[in-house]
Amino acid sequence: MAAFTNAEAHRFQTAMARRAFLRTGSVSLGAAALSLLEGSRGASAAAIDPSTASAGTGGRVHLPLPGLPHHTPKAKQVIYLHMNGGPSQIDLWDYKPVLQDYFDKDLPPSVRGDQRLSTMTSGQNRFPCAPSKFTFEQRGECGRWINTDLLPHTAGIVDELALVKTVHTNAINHDPACTFVMTGSEIPGKASLGSWLAYGLGSENDDLPAFVVFTPQPDINPSQALFTRMWSSGFLPTQYSGVAMRGTGDPVLYLPNPNGISSADRRRMLDGLGRLNEIGFQRFRDPEITTRIAQYEMAFRMQTSVPDLVDLSSESAETLALYGDDVNKPGSFTHSLILARRLVERGVRAVQVLHRGWDQHGNLPNDLAAQCRDTDQATAALVTDLKRRGLLDDTLVVWGGEFGRTVYSQGTLTKETYGRDHHPRNFCMWMAGGGVKGGAILGETDEFSYNVVADPVHINDFNATILHLMGIDHERFTFKFQGLDQRLTGVEPQRVVSEILA
Repeated sequence: MAAFTNAEAHRFQTAMARRAFLRTGSVSLGAAALSLLEGSRGASAAAIDPSTASAGTGGRVHLPLPGLPHHTPKAKQVIYLHMNGGPSQIDLWDYKPVLQDYFDKDLPPSVRGDQRLSTMTSGQNRFPCAPSKFTFEQRGECGRWINTDLLPHTAGIVDELALVKTVHTNAINHDPACTFVMTGSEIPGKASLGSWLAYGLGSENDDLPAFVVFTPQPDINPSQALFTRMWSSGFLPTQYSGVAMRGTGDPVLYLPNPNGISSADRRRMLDGLGRLNEIGFQRFRDPEITTRIAQYEMAFRMQTSVPDLVDLSSESAETLALYGDDVNKPGSFTHSLILARRLVERGVRAVQVLHRGWDQHGNLPNDLAAQCRDTDQATAALVTDLKRRGLLDDTLVVWGGEFGRTVYSQGTLTKETYGRDHHPRNFCMWMAGGGVKGGAILGETDEFSYNVVADPVHINDFNATILHLMGIDHERFTFKFQGLDQRLTGVEPQRVVSEILA
């Protein structure tokens, strides 16, 4: 291909600048006009100021949108613990003693009705009930029933937890269900919860990302897939995507300077690159240019802030013992949780910890026990540690999966072992901390933990409640994309679950 002449290159640049102006300028002007017309309406794309983070200025990069929060928040930051794969509510939280009388008896057709079955059990000739083999006890002043065999440490903090037993979702398979719980939609491409919070509320720490993600390696099923769309910014500017912290090697890729490059060299390089990007932005008005500027600056700051974050030498022996033996093991769930506490302590807005391996279609008792050994002590320690430090009052902790498990067994069924298939109709999630009524319990299921009989809570109701606790009205928190006012909670009517609020 022949090279462009200078005249041809100038014409091409002029055309691109004209196209960029028509593409972005008209949208920006229209959005600004619409924002003026709508007055106090919630956050929109027009609220973005793409010049907020200029290279080399040291300006704030994590500012909240104008008008947010909508109301006084109960929580300032959130730590979301996602048990990827679908924890069995029947074996952990939803105590059903009457099931002991149904061992190996088929689930009545009247209970199952015409509900969807996954392809893994839709061809079964029988649907034999599998009662939980574990011990349940009532704990705490609230008298919460909990599996004390597998969750002995969590049993000690039940008075801090608000448990919802009737969460339900639309999806029956992992990928769409995980996408749904984190983005409010089964369709990929939407923004994740953490990205929405970072976009709307910013962060109180400009030396760390507003949204940080951990994906620790479990003892069981470490190969289970996790999809980046669960912490992606989707249609929001990419600077609001979650930054994943690694468990091996450098906590963040490419953070250290190459050999022979000093911090001063890196600063001069970024200043020069920033000036070039500013010229590009003034010419093309592409908001992704400002994202690059902001991310380069963030990476420079993180060269100092991340080593300080992961250095646990200042933690007391008592605190380290509270979390457990794996606290100094990078890449473990336990290590991720103490770092999560250190992040919110430093003002980071959203932290997400995704723990894999909860998809137990067979040998559930052994595999579920392994998952709980990996997570129980650290989960209870996180809540306890936050409370001791006075951080639980304004930190929201969330625990849950993408769906639950069936009462009927998949595969071999004995008194000692069984498996369970996916069950989106009802499952358990809990919240603790800022604005939550500790010890509360909401919802009831039938004697088979198969159908909701009181107080159903859709997953987007749950997400609306998280936003509410963070000071956001989910109906007013929108972003214009593809001609629609996109929301985390979708277009269907949703409600804040006020029954679990303090």
